[in-house]
Amino acid sequence: MNLEQRIDLLAQLGEYCVSESPEWSAAKRRAAAANPWFTPEFIEGAVRGIATQFLQKDKLRAWADQYQLPDQPALPRAVGLVMAGNIPLVGFHDFLSIFISGHHQLIKPSQRDEILIRHLAAWLTDTSAAAADRIHFAERLNGCDAYIATGSNNSARYFDYYFGKYPSLIRRNRTSVAFLTGQESPLELEGLADDVYQYFGLGCRNVTQLYVPENYDFLPLLATFRKYDYLADLARYKHNYDYQLTLLILNKKYYLSNDSILLTEEASPFSPISVLHYQYYRPGQPIPALAPDRPDIQCVVASATLAVTAHQPAPGPSAPASAPQSGPPEIPRPTVPFGKAQQPGLTDYADGRDTLQFLHTLGEKP
Repeated sequence: MNLEQRIDLLAQLGEYCVSESPEWSAAKRRAAAANPWFTPEFIEGAVRGIATQFLQKDKLRAWADQYQLPDQPALPRAVGLVMAGNIPLVGFHDFLSIFISGHHQLIKPSQRDEILIRHLAAWLTDTSAAAADRIHFAERLNGCDAYIATGSNNSARYFDYYFGKYPSLIRRNRTSVAFLTGQESPLELEGLADDVYQYFGLGCRNVTQLYVPENYDFLPLLATFRKYDYLADLARYKHNYDYQLTLLILNKKYYLSNDSILLTEEASPFSPISVLHYQYYRPGQPIPALAPDRPDIQCVVASATLAVTAHQPAPGPSAPASAPQSGPPEIPRPTVPFGKAQQPGLTDYADGRDTLQFLHTLGEKP
């Protein structure tokens, strides 16, 4: 199976993803029944994103050309893949990267998200005998040449212990933040609602903390967020909301709410389900979470019209400090437009680590 054949097969998989195949529909229903956090709406959203952003022939070909992928790696490797299970098909990009690079993969899916990936892998292997030789599932990933593993900070310590002596990509906890100026349009705020609420906020690209100017008016934001009020009718989500509300009341913490989410001022960018943290910023004051080397921030969501400037280091002892800024502080890293956080492209790599380059280099002769 050469590169063009792999691309063609993946494009066919994209067509299958958006089809109304009875088998595929049944698999999605089973996935929703097996994991209450995988609602039909969110499963469809994840699948649609994969089909439109990843599995398009022109996008796949341009992606492969960027790395000058050969028809076959000079040294085909067996890559062990440990998948997370926080949102539907969260490990698909790694699966796709290994497949298009021409390596073999041994997959350990999360118990929370194994139905969908097993079904799509089975479709590939049933459609192509050559693909069947490249994709396997296992409970133990023994004997692999390299590893890609995604999990919590705690599980990453185990991954480092077991896989650290091999070429590996080990991913840890990440989340995303949003930067607001108070001048956002209703359409932008509606997009932010998607970034916050989709997948119940469980993804690393979900916004879990806001940075807002002093005296920010939260009322328009909370009104727009009512788009997702229906989540409060879901038992598990409502249980989290009630529990977090109780904690805030018992601890006498100030909060705002629209009955489907709780906003409270916290420094941590990581917030529990049903809670959104916020912090105020002041002109000229640096924002630590926006620093380019911040390891736990996946992406920063902000207005597409907001200028992105390079990070400016603090002035040295002999350099005069600049005058206080009158506008919002600089954002020293690339931003994602409102509503696009959960629509990554092929080169929007988790943790900012280039998965395909890692696999391409892995297959080169020393």
